[in-house]
Amino acid sequence: MANNKTLASNLSAPQSSSVIQPSRIADQRGMYLASDERKLGLLPPMGTGRGKLALPYEEASSFPLPYDQVGRMPSAPRGAEQGLTLLPSRGTELGMRFPSDHHDAMSLESRGTERGGIFLTSDDHALARQVQQLHNPDARNVNVRPLFRLVQDIIDRATLEGDSQGSHSGKEASMEGKSINSLQEVPELPLIVERVSCEMTCKVLSGVDAHNTTLAVLSMLQHFSWEAKVVLTLAAFALTYGDFWLLIQIYSTNALGKAMALIKRLPMVVESTGGFKQQFEATNNLIKAMLETTRCIVEFGELPTLYITAEDPEVKAALTHFPIAVYWIVRSAVAAATHITTMSSRGLEFGTATSQSWELSNWAHKLKNISDHLRDTLSKLHQLIGEKRDVDAYNMIQKIIYHTIHVDNMKVLNILIHANDENVPSLYDGPTKRRVHLDVLRRKNVLLLISGLDITQEELIILEQSYTESKAHAYDIVWIPIMDHSVPWTDAMQIKLETLQGSMPWYSVHHPTMMSNAVIKFIKDDWHFRGRPILVVLDPLGKVVCPNAIHMMWIWQNNAFPFTSIKEESLWGQESWRLELLVNGIDPKILDWIQAGKYIFVYGGDDLEWIRKFTREAHAVARALQVSMEMVYVGRSHNKELVRKVSESIMIEQLSHCWQDPSMVWYFWTRIESMIFSKIQLGRVHDHGDVILQEIQRLHSHDKSHGGWAILAKGSTIIVHGQGKIALITLQELELWKEKASKEGFEVGYGDHYHDLHRKEFPCHRIEFPATIKVPNSMLCPDCRRHMQNFNSFICCHEDAGIIGSEFAPALHYEA
Repeated sequence: MANNKTLASNLSAPQSSSVIQPSRIADQRGMYLASDERKLGLLPPMGTGRGKLALPYEEASSFPLPYDQVGRMPSAPRGAEQGLTLLPSRGTELGMRFPSDHHDAMSLESRGTERGGIFLTSDDHALARQVQQLHNPDARNVNVRPLFRLVQDIIDRATLEGDSQGSHSGKEASMEGKSINSLQEVPELPLIVERVSCEMTCKVLSGVDAHNTTLAVLSMLQHFSWEAKVVLTLAAFALTYGDFWLLIQIYSTNALGKAMALIKRLPMVVESTGGFKQQFEATNNLIKAMLETTRCIVEFGELPTLYITAEDPEVKAALTHFPIAVYWIVRSAVAAATHITTMSSRGLEFGTATSQSWELSNWAHKLKNISDHLRDTLSKLHQLIGEKRDVDAYNMIQKIIYHTIHVDNMKVLNILIHANDENVPSLYDGPTKRRVHLDVLRRKNVLLLISGLDITQEELIILEQSYTESKAHAYDIVWIPIMDHSVPWTDAMQIKLETLQGSMPWYSVHHPTMMSNAVIKFIKDDWHFRGRPILVVLDPLGKVVCPNAIHMMWIWQNNAFPFTSIKEESLWGQESWRLELLVNGIDPKILDWIQAGKYIFVYGGDDLEWIRKFTREAHAVARALQVSMEMVYVGRSHNKELVRKVSESIMIEQLSHCWQDPSMVWYFWTRIESMIFSKIQLGRVHDHGDVILQEIQRLHSHDKSHGGWAILAKGSTIIVHGQGKIALITLQELELWKEKASKEGFEVGYGDHYHDLHRKEFPCHRIEFPATIKVPNSMLCPDCRRHMQNFNSFICCHEDAGIIGSEFAPALHYEA
């Protein structure tokens, strides 16, 4: 507070010799002369006696080289300049007009190299050092955001677009939330803004050039941070700008305003807006550039120090551009304020002049280059901050879910499903078609169904069947749609989302954007979500009792409740390698065959010629041995269109029974894959004694081959599970085992002969895993039990595009 009380006196006190004094420089060096003296050509022409400084601007040196009392480098010649380039006489080099004194000067864009994304001239480098010397911030902190909002509001309300007289006079904007209570820590702030405003207009109008005025303003604000300097300067400019347009807007309806406007000749400006159009446009463009560059600097000051420090390379690189950015913001504010102040007094000749408009446009372009570079750096920093925040949030999620004891499941659910507004319900209730709060799940068993928008109708049908058949509704399902936030959200995606939500008889997250990046990372890394649906089970206390119960749901449906890993172990302990394990819940007709103790051939593949030969040979063998035999075609896990055509041919030619409903084929193969994944999840992948795992792997391998395969069962008991080629040869060589079959049974004769042929020709096996699941490091061959070799393959399977949600199928990892 002591610092604040002495602020006004500090600003009015004479500056120490260590700070560049514009007046002293003007007296002793002749560098900053009045406009009239400039026009006399007293200054040396460009290139004479000019010391050249190479400023390592990109290195962000905060220790400026010492200047003597007249602003020279001690080692530089007396005529050398360390500030802005000496101004040439009229007609020398490139001419341009400054807004205050209207003298000719050299364009700052005539020389220089590209440094750090901004075109910096040698003059800019020297100028940056000069500005750096006028930067001596102390411990006072000013929250400039509220003041910056007020400045934006003034400019937004005041801006007149060229010839649209009073176009903003009726503009209504709420001032709620734009309090400057946070600025009360600096009680002298209004005085500072007024003094800066006077400094900007009075000095230039009295003959002091814009460069000296800019340095004077920076000297007044030397104890403030970079962002405070520019915001206070813009606030000072906003007073001038706001006064100008306020009188224009009210002079026709307010007597006091009219009298003041007449003194300033403002009615002439309004009546001749067409003549000032070019001037208005140039000024407005410069103001926009000032605001955007200031906004960038303010945002730098608001970066969270928890994640970003001044030592970060991106921040250090950006800070090197702050001196020149601040200089041009202040100088542009001086120029704009001068133009506004003198516009009416100089008449239409001033308004129609193109040199001032070109000059303002040139500076606006320079500020835009600076702001574009700062904005690009800010974007990178915000991305870095977001990544660091996501890591912290990810660690917090892990701690809450795995290392914290809870009294209910609310904290876990809230950290996973987080609404920006706590008063807004997070869930959508499918049956009631309304939004509800997470409290409806308190102390319940919750199954988190996690997927993308590409979840299939087949998956939803089986899940809905299980959910509906859960009589006591002992669990609730919540669908969590996961989307890549970097992909723009489209109307088609919104329609897809609403369609899915409306078809689900359970809860769903209202929108995918409610899932933070940290939550998505946790779901992918800890719960191994790769695109295919997973079903994470939380008990009433929020504890994860199963990281993925989708396999249990496909295999046993509600019999797997409460869907814990312990229950999964128990269910596998009750299972054996039998036909019901493969077809249970799919086709009641097969269960009737099993009950009747019939011989049953379950076969698959998409080779129609093999299917014709195999089915005809099987029927011939059944007639020859006089046994009751049934056959069912179960297709393949992919090539759906080809499987459909094969099924039609089987039906037309009456080769065997087959499933006409594609969802039955899908469910059969989904359960087969689920059995493998379930075993992997339980750590059984290397269990040599697990017969079920070996046989399921063999069946999965047959499905990935292009040939057929067949399983022979008698009732529930599976006799032979083999490759299609060997199965067909076995049937064709009936005469070699017919006698044994007659004596010991069809299953013995067929099985023994098949195994004899199989021992002579071990088929190759391969197990494919889609990229959407977690792949084990190694697997054993289902036949020889040796480690299988691991390969990567890329498969283009367009029929799966609708399922995977991409034009191409993902990379598949398989072991062969």
